[in-house]
Amino acid sequence: MSENCTHNCETCGENCASRKTNPADFREPPHALSSIKKVIGVVSGKGGVGKSMTSAMLAVLLNRRGYKTGVLDADITGPSIPKLFGIHGRAHADEVGCYPVQSRTGIDVMSVNLLLEHESDPVVWRGPIIAGTVKQFWQEVIWKDVDFLFVDMPPGTGDVPLTVFQTLPVDGIVVVTSPQELVSLIVAKAVNMANMMNIPVLGLVENMSYVLCPDCGKKIDVFGESHVAETAAEFGVPVLARIPIDPQLARQADLGVIESFEGDMLDGAADAIEKLL
Repeated sequence: MSENCTHNCETCGENCASRKTNPADFREPPHALSSIKKVIGVVSGKGGVGKSMTSAMLAVLLNRRGYKTGVLDADITGPSIPKLFGIHGRAHADEVGCYPVQSRTGIDVMSVNLLLEHESDPVVWRGPIIAGTVKQFWQEVIWKDVDFLFVDMPPGTGDVPLTVFQTLPVDGIVVVTSPQELVSLIVAKAVNMANMMNIPVLGLVENMSYVLCPDCGKKIDVFGESHVAETAAEFGVPVLARIPIDPQLARQADLGVIESFEGDMLDGAADAIEKLL
């Protein structure tokens, strides 16, 4: 063992013979009273592609199919899950643990915004504290009888995705993309990180894929021709969904009534996740 070893393989840069290299070695158990069957990460290589919207909609779809769902908002500095569900209260905690806030239809939600005195307060924390908060959401929150726990992650491949992949028993990830040509490089980063951590990639969801003309119903490629099929083929993963630009959907998100959305645009993704049980 190196004399500079810190005895914490997650943060130490030394290459000791005893270094833990298996991501499963870092996994932490959830709260003793939690019961979580499957954990699904929702990731993206860049911000602004609709990852939180996808997380929320998938939780709603599986909830409609009779499953108990929850959303762990791991985007600590940019939490938006409570806003999508119209949740503005505070999470409750006692000596036993912390309890998620339930949405109108019974979806469990935990987010840093549910712990702040004012939901508009900024979270100005350094990486290790942010990663530690995500761990607390896993270890100290009581997720009771949850069939599918969706983890809405911040963009990129930094501290939080690494913490989630190492700490939580992630059963698969959904990669959210947009139609621009640079999407291949962005998807590559997310997929390659998942492969390094031995996390299955369930497939791609392309958001803002097109807009339907309100007069003739024609699909208009606002951001140019989609390359999601080629990108999916390159990495050997399926295209799970193509979500259009829909003013009604955006309005429901802004009003906090995402649970009332209609449409089958994400049914393929919900099918793939449901098969994990």
